[in-house]
Amino acid sequence: MTEPPEEDGPAAVQQSPRTVSDPAALKALAHPLRRKILRRLATEGPATATALAAVLGENTGTLSYHLRQLERAGFIEDDPDHSANGRERWWRGVRGLDVRRPPQADLSAAERAVVGELDRLRMEEDIELVHRYALQPPEEEWGCGSRSTLHLTWEEVQQFHDAYLELLRRFQRPRTDAGPGSRPVAVRWFTVPLDDPEQ
Repeated sequence: MTEPPEEDGPAAVQQSPRTVSDPAALKALAHPLRRKILRRLATEGPATATALAAVLGENTGTLSYHLRQLERAGFIEDDPDHSANGRERWWRGVRGLDVRRPPQADLSAAERAVVGELDRLRMEEDIELVHRYALQPPEEEWGCGSRSTLHLTWEEVQQFHDAYLELLRRFQRPRTDAGPGSRPVAVRWFTVPLDDPEQ
């Protein structure tokens, strides 16, 4: 699984993929409020704990705690464009991250449980996006999608995934560098085998 850059902040520079194997880092992503924080930073740009608390309906103390957890895990950082000067810190998503988990076989039972929770949360978010797309169609020029059936080996699936990531990186830029008329757009892709291995 590659964690979408949407949640890690806009990618201004390309870096080598960072494998997330530390249980604390996985836990940082497997929390609903932290995922909302990351999404908000990715779509709206840098913010303070106070601003995030107001928009997410939480108290500042709670937000500050979760921000520290995300910082410790390496997903957010101080925004250099907003100097603290003794005032509240501004946060942004760490740029250029391509967060990949190690294979399931390399995870402990506890790590697999955390990954399972992360997958469940991600799927709930994606189902919500699908409902929004289907039940409240976006403006015609913004509604794009693709559905295909391919016959691939596992190695080809991995090659397709890497090509997809390269395409994402080609179009990624910080919110501040986005041109006029730009909007945050969710992009998703996944593979599901269509045959029954038991037959």
